[in-house]
Amino acid sequence: MAIIRKRDLKNMTSGDVDKKLAELKMELSKQLGSVEIGGTVKSPGKIKEIRKTIARLLTIKSQMIKKEKIKEVKKKEEKNE
Repeated sequence: MAIIRKRDLKNMTSGDVDKKLAELKMELSKQLGSVEIGGTVKSPGKIKEIRKTIARLLTIKSQMIKKEKIKEVKKKEEKNE
C-alpha cells in the first residue's frame, strides 16, 4: 500500500475516503493476523505506516464533516436574516 499524500487526501471525496479506510483496515488486520499467528512481516514498518495513514484519513474525514456542518449553519443564518 502506497503512502497517501496530503494533496491526494484533500482531493478525495467522502466516499473515496470511506473506501480507502475500509481497504487499509482490512490490510492492517491481515498484517496483524499474520504477526499473531507467528509469521513474519515482510516490512515491519508497514504496520506503523498503515496506522498513520488510517489516522490521516480519519482526520480528513472529520474535517470534511466539520466543514459541511459550518456550511449548513451559514445557510441557516442567511435564511434567517
